[in-house]
Amino acid sequence: MNPRRTFMRNAALASAAVVASPTLGFSILHPELQPEETIIGHGGFKYKVDKGWAKISVNSNPLFNCHEMVQDSKGRLIMLGDNTRNNILIFDKSGALLDYWGSSFPGGHGLSLSKEGGEDFLLIVDCGYYQDKYGSWKSQAGQVVKTDLTGRIIFTIGHPRTIGIYKDDERFQPTETAVAPNGDIYVADGYGSDYIIQYNSKGQYIRHFGGRNNANKEHNLVNAHGVAIDTRDKNNPVLVCTSREETCFKVFTLDGKFIKRIDMPGLYVCRPVMDDTNLYAGVCWSKDAAGNRQDGSGFVTILDANNKIVSNPGGTEPTYKNGVLLPSTALSNRVFHHGHDVCVDNDKSVYVCQWNANFTPPVKLTRV
Repeated sequence: MNPRRTFMRNAALASAAVVASPTLGFSILHPELQPEETIIGHGGFKYKVDKGWAKISVNSNPLFNCHEMVQDSKGRLIMLGDNTRNNILIFDKSGALLDYWGSSFPGGHGLSLSKEGGEDFLLIVDCGYYQDKYGSWKSQAGQVVKTDLTGRIIFTIGHPRTIGIYKDDERFQPTETAVAPNGDIYVADGYGSDYIIQYNSKGQYIRHFGGRNNANKEHNLVNAHGVAIDTRDKNNPVLVCTSREETCFKVFTLDGKFIKRIDMPGLYVCRPVMDDTNLYAGVCWSKDAAGNRQDGSGFVTILDANNKIVSNPGGTEPTYKNGVLLPSTALSNRVFHHGHDVCVDNDKSVYVCQWNANFTPPVKLTRV
């Protein structure tokens, strides 16, 4: 049976409970997961888990995968998913739904905020992967779309082949964007050809780098799933790129020169998210003690200003031996399925968006 239809049938039975009590509704649908009073994390980064934070009805606002979330200048939390009934959901910090829109992004995957002249804009990435009406996975070329906060399209960035920078056999299935202080847009082609493509603020091509065929293999990216601008050193901003299949981040200059790698052994990290002096990331999968990647083994990881892991909410405590990070894994009593993205609000609460998590909404982690 189509899993989405099965979900909708089950959700209809539970919808009254969800509306009356989000926590109760969640526990009915997902009894295998931890209750909301769970405290997770390590050191100074411990959190109370609230799985019933999002106050939405599964009938009026159905979800498939909750891929990414950002906070706008008004403090609202904007989530992107791949259900074309409502690609964009906009919440306040209490979890109340304020607005929703979007029916054109069946592969809705990446979401970044751009601030220009006192106004917020969104960069929405459709990765090109989608499920057809029969529940089968298909792929097509992806795109990047710049909109205002109501969904009005400003411009789109399509296949790089149309401007001569990709060969005919190179796929374009982007996963993420990042916006530099000068407005330049960096597109991570994480499900396509693994390049980072730099455009100016108007969507005009500047350069591309990364990919898979560099003479120095350290310059390659393998599943360039995420990208972020790191301005922790105000005089020397850099680009942090995910190389997920290599379980690491790679750091480049803003003009594409390789600097270093940050190894994350056993952690299949998604996009880096910068907040103050810390780097946060969703972990989509981790490995077991035998070194095998496990489904449903995601969590969140947090690095300090020196790129040392200080907390793994939902995972085992980070451990270093002789300065080398040892592999971490999900807690045996799982809190998350697959951590795809995090959003850190101005109260330092963390919202976790998940891929392949049985249609669950974002989970709120309140710092304690």
